[in-house]
Amino acid sequence: MMQAVEISEPGGPEVLKLCTRPVPEPAAGQVIIKVAYAGVNRPDALQRAGAYKAPADASDLPGLEAAGEVVALGAGVSGVAVGDQVCALLPGGGYAEYVATPAAHCLPVPEGLDLKQAACLPETFFTVWSNVFQRAGLKAGERFLVHGGSSGIGTTAIQLAQALGARVFTTAGSDEKCAACLALGAEQALNYREVDFVEVLRGEGGANVILDMVGGEYIPRNIKALADEGRLVQIAFLGGPKVALNFAQVMLRRLTITGSTLRPQSDLVKAEIAADLQRVVWPLIEAGKIAPVMDQCFDLSDAAAAHARMESSAHIGKIVLKVSA
Repeated sequence: MMQAVEISEPGGPEVLKLCTRPVPEPAAGQVIIKVAYAGVNRPDALQRAGAYKAPADASDLPGLEAAGEVVALGAGVSGVAVGDQVCALLPGGGYAEYVATPAAHCLPVPEGLDLKQAACLPETFFTVWSNVFQRAGLKAGERFLVHGGSSGIGTTAIQLAQALGARVFTTAGSDEKCAACLALGAEQALNYREVDFVEVLRGEGGANVILDMVGGEYIPRNIKALADEGRLVQIAFLGGPKVALNFAQVMLRRLTITGSTLRPQSDLVKAEIAADLQRVVWPLIEAGKIAPVMDQCFDLSDAAAAHARMESSAHIGKIVLKVSA
């Protein structure tokens, strides 16, 4: 048996409760990880609130990324061994002492990082790489705007885009958060309470790529902020998914509007993203050009406080749970 945190009923952070569950068994192609640290992400909060149902074949426990030690292998697993220290993208179940995940979604802990830092990597790096570079095709020299630059996604996107040669612009909600974004490599960090990002980006020639998790009224403003041939990538809707939009501008300026969510994609697609990350991004981390930004670490028993911290939007970078020593 193992300790875990479950969603006792849909609701606020207080519905996260400690429980005891059986240790999972690995299916074919899976590994079991003894979890040292688990990342906390907004999809966890959506699942907790009843707005984001776990896939039928996934654990009902929250938690989409973790770092720890491989302790068991399912049939047909290769490339990962018992005793390896890994960080991994998970189908669910990260808020627990043990978790099952496809072996192909595991990545080695980068040299120079500990397990706490490594737990900050999978969800945000898979998301940013697949959306900004695979889907939107951001290239060196292009202008890139990421909203919410001080979030886990934002701090990852700023560093990765800058390391690969893009000009990075970002929005954030305070001068402190803007300063943190500049320190990570953003060319300009715009306090959205004081500055119109559309005006700034149009003055620079428009954004070639925008990564947005706000949605709502930001969508038509993003359209205005794009350069001709620009690409808008939507990955969440904190401001809502519905908005009136004049598609004439999309046609006249040859814009692309796209987006994705990570969790429903196939195991094969996620494995391909993992392979790209290990080939292109992990060397940048090991060279010290990119580093995870951590806000705060909570004990597993304090998962409710971790969710409250995330939903306050006061954090800069990632929030993690300490699961076991």
